[in-house]
Amino acid sequence: MSHVGIGLVGVGRMGANMARRLKDTGYQITAVQDRNRDAAKTLGQELGCEAVALPARVAELSEIVMTAVSDDAAMREIYAEGKADSLLLHAKDRLFINCATITPGIHIEIELALEQRGGASLEACMAGSITQARQGKLYLMCGGKPAAFERAKPLLESLGSTLRYIGKAGEAAKVKALVNMVMNCNTAALGEGLGLGEALGLDLTMLREVFGQTGAASRVLETDGEDMQMQAHDCYFSAAHAAKDSGIALALAKSVGLTLPLAEATFGQYERLVSAGKGELDKSGIAELTFKDRMR
Repeated sequence: MSHVGIGLVGVGRMGANMARRLKDTGYQITAVQDRNRDAAKTLGQELGCEAVALPARVAELSEIVMTAVSDDAAMREIYAEGKADSLLLHAKDRLFINCATITPGIHIEIELALEQRGGASLEACMAGSITQARQGKLYLMCGGKPAAFERAKPLLESLGSTLRYIGKAGEAAKVKALVNMVMNCNTAALGEGLGLGEALGLDLTMLREVFGQTGAASRVLETDGEDMQMQAHDCYFSAAHAAKDSGIALALAKSVGLTLPLAEATFGQYERLVSAGKGELDKSGIAELTFKDRMR
């Protein structure tokens, strides 16, 4: 058992399963915190740790703090300057591992703010679903100082089957944004292919098999194809998060003067799904926009 105290800020689908995995592999979970206080309380009871109201309290109780929050605004909030609930209040000698898919520049800002207060940070961007988080099979792309990566490595090896050190702060976040941009484009294309197949009267099980044996094969076909066919969109990675992440990639493209028509079209489709009140469907729910008579 490791005697290093681990705290988690953001214990939604991914954060909660990361906490469970760390507990199972011998880590001491000291505290959990979430905007949804009931979720934090329930998880705290399950893991035998404190469920606290403020991020600052997590840092006070822990040597390593992991964050898995939803977006840029949530990340800025928990690391806000001059706030009584900020993680920055207890930065000294702590390591902060930030797992959310956010704008790369925010990771750079957080690293600087923590280092000014005697702390360290690492971005550990996750590829994988809640199932992989629970099983310790995430693909983790890491960015930050090499010393921070080495300090975090034993813990991250409990969470991931693959660790990649990408480079300085912000670099792993760029890679993760591109991973999700391409994944989202693949998902949209698969939904359109299956939706068109159904409209043409084709057997979709046969069509998925053919896709899998030809140039139409993809990881998304393996994970989402049957769900699209069966209209089963239980959430592992939400349409709302897909829209957010495609938006991050498009902002990066704009910053270097590139236009990405496919990514823009995919972003537009996910935005349509969110606007229709379907943002909490799995990303596979984008198929609903193509299959006839599904979206009313």
